[in-house]
Amino acid sequence: MNVLIIGGGGREHALAAAIARSKKNPAIYAVMSKKNPGIAELCEDFLLEKETNVENVRDYAESMSIDIAVIGPEAPLAIGLTDVLEEEGIGVMGPRKKVACIEFDKAWARNFMKDNNIDGCPSFKVFEDDDGLDKYIKELGNVAIKPAGLTGGKGVKVMGDQLPDVTEAIAYARGLLENDNVVVEENLQGEEFTLHAFVDGRTLAFTPCVQDHKRAFENDLGPNTGGMGSYTDTDDILPFMKVHDLEIAKEIMQQTVNMMLSTIGVAYKGILYGQFILTNDGPKVIEFNARFGDPEAMNVLPLLKTDMLDVISAIVNGTLAKLEVVFEKKATVCKYAVPAGYPDNPTSDKEMIVGDIGDALLFYSSVYEKNGKIYTTSSRSAAVVGIADSIKDAEQIAQKGLEGLIGDLHSRHDIGTHALIQKKIDHMKQVRGY
Repeated sequence: MNVLIIGGGGREHALAAAIARSKKNPAIYAVMSKKNPGIAELCEDFLLEKETNVENVRDYAESMSIDIAVIGPEAPLAIGLTDVLEEEGIGVMGPRKKVACIEFDKAWARNFMKDNNIDGCPSFKVFEDDDGLDKYIKELGNVAIKPAGLTGGKGVKVMGDQLPDVTEAIAYARGLLENDNVVVEENLQGEEFTLHAFVDGRTLAFTPCVQDHKRAFENDLGPNTGGMGSYTDTDDILPFMKVHDLEIAKEIMQQTVNMMLSTIGVAYKGILYGQFILTNDGPKVIEFNARFGDPEAMNVLPLLKTDMLDVISAIVNGTLAKLEVVFEKKATVCKYAVPAGYPDNPTSDKEMIVGDIGDALLFYSSVYEKNGKIYTTSSRSAAVVGIADSIKDAEQIAQKGLEGLIGDLHSRHDIGTHALIQKKIDHMKQVRGY
């Protein structure tokens, strides 16, 4: 089978590595904007091209006789690449544009949840202009302000954090209205977690839960980033969660998939990413994404025991209910190395040398290869992942991996440490009123 990976980041490197483990020995191809050395090493052939250049991606897929395409990033989904490839008879792990909008239009996603009585939806309103905007922000008092469109995970601002008070919240929302619709919603209090599912339109097969760390600096301080690292526990839930929390989150995602099929008439096929916050009232939906998270993909995909090609085929063919999707009962810790100064004033085009990373897995992200050397860009460079029988041991493996990456780089060393996880546990006890 010929499989095409679309995208050139850490998430796509993890997808390519999972597919390469298949006992069916698929031939892997890729379309990526820069040469990711990790992906290139696993490929029969690759095309250096923007993933959103739909015609060139389609032509390349046809020329390589691609059977199945796996779309990693959100931008190609938002412009309908899945629809184009499927029209050419190519199976795709990635939803069609009509249902992928659950990620790229936050206003649509919130109204969809509200209109279909899907659980876990916070109080919100969508604004196309400033009529009633100030009043609603003052009425909620503590708000999250979200541009409706795609922002690379960096456009959302919340009060008590990036927004010190109501006046700042109003000013930020008004500024966003110049270019986009704005979603104003209650600022939920609790601990965030991510739950992914493989989806074939009806059946969902869930991965272990992951907690991502968006802040640039230790102890969850500093500006938001694309994600500085993440961890999983040996079970499907995280240390601050209860099994019941996971069951509620799963049911919310199942409701969402069911209602997309029944109300829109399009089967959602691909990855559904639920970003949840665990509150005193249980899990609430912060947002849905239509693809794997980055870095979260690098936590869960190495744990997948089921043949990845079987999973992808089941998604495309609508037969996921017949396949047992199993993950190893191991803990993982992922830590990103990013350019110095990231995200506000990052350096770029600096050489990155990979030395001794011990037992850690290495996933290249936003780097490029030139004359046999690896160089950074202004975005996240590479991630290391430790896998072990405890979070503590996985963190030590990941930390050793970080020490083997040499260059003008910055990392968070506290992700997966006992101190930071205990802080999450204590915070959740406080939120629950224990």
